[in-house]
Amino acid sequence: MNTEILEKHFDRMGVRIKITRPEPTHRPWWTDVSIEDYSLDIRRDRNGEHFVLNLPKSLENKLEIDILQSKPKERHLLLMARKVGDSEIDRFLCGHDEREWFVAAVPGAVSTVDAAKESLKPWLVKAVQARKGLKANERNRRKNRAFKRQGEWFFVPVTDIIIDENLIFHNEPIARSGGKPHIVQFLHRFGGTLLHVCHQYPNGISSSRYHKILRQRPEAKGWGWQTRSVNPRVFARGEIRHPDHKTIKLHDWHEVLMNTENKSRTMRNVAFID
Repeated sequence: MNTEILEKHFDRMGVRIKITRPEPTHRPWWTDVSIEDYSLDIRRDRNGEHFVLNLPKSLENKLEIDILQSKPKERHLLLMARKVGDSEIDRFLCGHDEREWFVAAVPGAVSTVDAAKESLKPWLVKAVQARKGLKANERNRRKNRAFKRQGEWFFVPVTDIIIDENLIFHNEPIARSGGKPHIVQFLHRFGGTLLHVCHQYPNGISSSRYHKILRQRPEAKGWGWQTRSVNPRVFARGEIRHPDHKTIKLHDWHEVLMNTENKSRTMRNVAFID
């Protein structure tokens, strides 16, 4: 791995990258990255934000890093990583979005920055932008005729939905695991799979198993159960706020969709969650 070339590409983008040894005490609690594996992170010091490649000694001569494409003016680059002897390639989109630097795990065998951005879009976003005939330069805007975007969240306008005012949550947070929440002024959830969650079952269990546990263990009624809906359809209206992004305002209902980063196996090597 040529660290000088790597540092040069990031420097042209306007940001530093450091190569460090992984430190378990600095691992965010939400990441599954092993201290024996590499990871990409974003940290801040007296000189501001910078990228960090955590590289354990065991991988020092066994990890191939390359830049597939760099767009310095747009402050984006596509980085690939592959372990010697491994046929799988990890891809990361690194760049600047509004106010902060980010790193995103990219699904699919892409080789350009624009293709990486498309790969991170949910299928519904792609379908709507195709239906509206968006040109390539329109598709990468945070606001266009198909959607509005704030960080990893896409908001696609819907016109055929009527929502009961009694079923609307106010100033409701939405977040992927470990991330800073985006606050939605008006939010409605529909459908999904109901799960019962408590300290003993943090990942949730089905209703049938929940009732079975209560029958077998009466003390379980005092475990502080809560209900969660997994994979519901989510709709938003009003202001969407986040400390790292400009507030956006949705005058009508929009369906809320998260990017496809969680579908990439590369996600396990991303330590930074915004």
